[in-house]
Amino acid sequence: MNFKSIDQLNIQGKRVFIRVDFNVPMDESGTITDDTRIQASLPTIQYALKQGAKIILASHLGRPKGKPESRYGLGPVARKLGELLKKEVKMAPDCIGPEVEKMTAAMVPGDVILLENLRFHKEEEKNDPPFAQNLARLAEVYINDAFAVSHRAHASVEAITRLFPEPAAGFLMKEELLYLNQVMEDPARPLVAIIGGAKVSGKLEVLKNLILRVDKMIIGGGMAFTFLKSKGVSVGKSLVEDELIDTAREVLTIAEKRGVKVYLPVDCVVADKMEPSAQIQIVAVEKIPSERMGLDIGPDTIALFSQALQGARTILWNGPMGVFEMEPFSRGTLAMVRHIVSSGAVSVVGGGDTDLAIHQSGGSQKISYISTAGGAFLELLEGKKLPGVEALKK
Repeated sequence: MNFKSIDQLNIQGKRVFIRVDFNVPMDESGTITDDTRIQASLPTIQYALKQGAKIILASHLGRPKGKPESRYGLGPVARKLGELLKKEVKMAPDCIGPEVEKMTAAMVPGDVILLENLRFHKEEEKNDPPFAQNLARLAEVYINDAFAVSHRAHASVEAITRLFPEPAAGFLMKEELLYLNQVMEDPARPLVAIIGGAKVSGKLEVLKNLILRVDKMIIGGGMAFTFLKSKGVSVGKSLVEDELIDTAREVLTIAEKRGVKVYLPVDCVVADKMEPSAQIQIVAVEKIPSERMGLDIGPDTIALFSQALQGARTILWNGPMGVFEMEPFSRGTLAMVRHIVSSGAVSVVGGGDTDLAIHQSGGSQKISYISTAGGAFLELLEGKKLPGVEALKK
């Protein structure tokens, strides 16, 4: 990798600014309902503690639109992090300003401070240089451990790096990039991509880029119906992006020319409405009733996709196979988790819905790598350069 990581820097006794991703879900009472992202940051924070650093953590939470909103305050995150670290995590009243500067100047080795929500200032998302300077004034070392926001050119991700001689990656960032770059640049083959989710439009550039790199591609979820319709299949009321039918056909043509086998559903679970109480039916994709919609892959498709995974040495997965949040339509996605786990391949998974499905299935410990990112994961799969990553390559 052509950037430094935290373990290559001397951080002993220094104030270390670590950009983390603590954008975690909370209920109305302010209770964190999933602390996965906080847990993912612990190796970097614990390493810095062992090195005797003074740790300043910075994150956003939600979309407060450039002004303070109590529901997006990071106080609950500071308390949760303190529980996980078994030490006090001090909560700053803001992320910049004289009071925050006084707090950080008084730190001693082993102290941990969490700055208040970066997005309480509109300058964060504008990548504002003076705002970045105010952040940089707090610390002597900069670490980016937030791959999930590294597709954004924001002040705490991009502009701030220009103000430190050796900006570096944390362990989470490093691990994300090692796995994803390996999959994209030098995978063990055969490489099989599984792409699902609702719409082709959200994954179009991913499909176009991956079709040039993979040996096989499996397409499921709602987006599969646009591809099926491009092949002349009547899909009832299933989700279809008619304006992308020609594009779907083009992707299939490119795959055929490259010798890449594309697997589409052969049967599906249909219903007249997208509700847990809906009456379901399993039909071949050519026999979807005109008044029904496909909401999950069927058993024959599960068997077909499982067969496609046999012999794979690397599997890349983004997007569920159906509306897995509802029990009647969850079986296809959960079955794919089981088949990926049993394949023996290196498995790399990304995207919030896919991540959630894997954790629900209990298979998370057997997946090689689960990315914490959504948008950044997709942009990397599209072949784009990420501002936060490029900024570390000094």
